[in-house]
Amino acid sequence: MPNNPDPDLINDDIAPVPMDQRKWTVTSMASLWIGMVVCVPTYVLAASLIKNGMSWGEAVVTVMIGNVIVLAPMVLNGHPGTKYGIPFPVLARASFGILGAHIPSLLRALVACGWFGIQTWFGGSAIYQLLNVLTEGSLAGAALPVLGINTAQTLCFLGFWVVQVYFIYKGLESIRIFETLAAPFLIAMGLALLAWAYVKADGFGPMMSAPSKLKGAEFWNVFWPSLTAMVGFWATLSLNIPDYTRYAKSQRDQIVGQAIGLPTTMTLFAFIGVAVTGATEVIYGEPVWDPTVLLGKMGGGFSVVVSLFVLSVATLSTNLAANIVSPANALINVNPQKISFRIGGYVTAGLGLCIFPWKLLDNVDNYINTWLVGYSALLGPIGGILIVDYFLVRKTNLDIDDLYRRAGRYWYRKGFNPVAMVALVVAVLPNIPGFLAQANFVEHVPAFFSEVYTYAWFVGFFIAGAVHWVGMKLAQR
Repeated sequence: MPNNPDPDLINDDIAPVPMDQRKWTVTSMASLWIGMVVCVPTYVLAASLIKNGMSWGEAVVTVMIGNVIVLAPMVLNGHPGTKYGIPFPVLARASFGILGAHIPSLLRALVACGWFGIQTWFGGSAIYQLLNVLTEGSLAGAALPVLGINTAQTLCFLGFWVVQVYFIYKGLESIRIFETLAAPFLIAMGLALLAWAYVKADGFGPMMSAPSKLKGAEFWNVFWPSLTAMVGFWATLSLNIPDYTRYAKSQRDQIVGQAIGLPTTMTLFAFIGVAVTGATEVIYGEPVWDPTVLLGKMGGGFSVVVSLFVLSVATLSTNLAANIVSPANALINVNPQKISFRIGGYVTAGLGLCIFPWKLLDNVDNYINTWLVGYSALLGPIGGILIVDYFLVRKTNLDIDDLYRRAGRYWYRKGFNPVAMVALVVAVLPNIPGFLAQANFVEHVPAFFSEVYTYAWFVGFFIAGAVHWVGMKLAQR
């Protein structure tokens, strides 16, 4: 425990994890990633790239490259979590200030709340689709006012939400146990689906042999924003990965576990999504991108029950691990004396209800260019500041006592580090015009800003890192 911490800056949930309580091994870290990766959004990720004109090979390789890139900040930001046993909001105190840390942690939390809603919608939608097959379409009905979905869809969404709230009530250890048990099961089910498609279609179908529709500059115009979106897919976790690596037994466990679990599983599951979809074009006469629709088409009461169970486990494992811990810890950091992990999780679940995630997922372009690229423009700069501050400015040395008190080196100016604040603003600004145009808030912006937005995460990450490094060097003179 830190010496003489300020009571309003610490509680049991965000205090450093003692060495004797760090139980996560390579297997635990890899299982965490497998549980997060195997979900509906990952399945359709490569499919969205094919819709934009890529061949299956180009789509899978794009997914792989994006995840190899994001593995680097994942491992780097995971280092202080394992070394000091601290969560993301406490780590952010070193670079942003004791109070300034609320800005990056709450921004990350808001994105997690959005993802919580999206994953809950996927889980509820799976239940709706499959139960609708069992009842021969009797669940269909008119859309409700304001919501835009029917009564049965709303009830399935709320039902899946309640299941997740139960795990929040049981606490973080229940999530770890669930992830460890779910990982091998999910991989086995993915491979079983791949085998079914191959046998049923006598191969994976015409989609796997279709050439790319993109030539020359057309390809690069699709590739770069797609690569940014692939990085943005896990840019969220690259910030708050200390929330998990603080439980790792050693740096080897967190590094090797993440290297095994993230890029390999993402690439495998993206390939499964593309290959199975290619087979459905032969089996059903049309490509079926949505796995919930596909499993409903497979028919048979037993098949529907198994499919419902598999999709529920996949979506639960992703949502519980990826989208509960970060916002819960961010809210705890705001008021450790009054907010616990459980309360923070409840607030996250409540906000996830309010965003109407089905509206965000109306089309692929909204999903990739507005949602994924948009928030990567916000989170990339935070990642750049955290990594540069920890490795280049502080040489991995933190004062654990001062992280939990005001009268220390991380108080800066009234609790905020002006250098980090300036770096964050300067790095976000170049991407704002492109985002406003992409989200249709403005009709037109100069082509330069649209081009910059294509590389949003990279632009923000490197600008923020450079400005923070120079600023801290000047401030230390």
